[in-house]
Amino acid sequence: MSAVVISQPMLFPWPGFFEGLMLADIYVDLDDVQFSRGSFTNRVQLKFPEGRRWLTVPLEGKGSFQPIAELQTAAGDWREQHRRLVQASLRDAPYLTDALVLMDEVYAREQLCDLLIASIAIPAAYLGITSGRRVCSHELGIAGQSWTRVLDIVQHLGGNRYITGHGAAGYLDHRAFEAAGVSVDYIDYSCTPWPQGAGAFTPYVSILDLIAWTGPAAADYLKPRTLPWQAHLERTAAATWQ
Repeated sequence: MSAVVISQPMLFPWPGFFEGLMLADIYVDLDDVQFSRGSFTNRVQLKFPEGRRWLTVPLEGKGSFQPIAELQTAAGDWREQHRRLVQASLRDAPYLTDALVLMDEVYAREQLCDLLIASIAIPAAYLGITSGRRVCSHELGIAGQSWTRVLDIVQHLGGNRYITGHGAAGYLDHRAFEAAGVSVDYIDYSCTPWPQGAGAFTPYVSILDLIAWTGPAAADYLKPRTLPWQAHLERTAAATWQ
């Protein structure tokens, strides 16, 4: 089976994102959809002993009504501010230098969308993750909205398995995918703990955290697996009633 994973570009996503990437035969950067304020497109959380703090790329015009590919960063020294914030968050981590080298390579990009795509590709290369093919949605020339466009993209790329994050459960027509010959699986995030320093462990922080604390062993903490859509919905429903 040929598995397709589709996601909007994001700033140094959490490790669970990379478990999904490891499952992809074809990965699509969904870069031509409208930016959503409050999303993880331009921000991610860092861990501090007292809790989590946001690392946010400031946007010109706050990104209102713009496709992700057209977003522009606001003026200022936010790159250097980000570097200092990451250093403060991970100051005791044994592989902090590795994380900062990756960050500097990513932040050398001028265009924000290029930077966001590199925020995934460069850590993935460090982790040894290689998806068979990677494309940007704007290159495909496929119009449409919601799940119908997702299905069209998967079929256009020759996929017969769609692997997605949990947020898709609210809008996908799973039976329409099956009728079209495309199975739907949800990522079953492992949230495997890694050594993380002071404070309670949380997996919901940037991939830079995992890399800084575990270095070359980082990929060992990623356990990619999936659930068929029916099983995922049943588990979600059961959790809701508990």
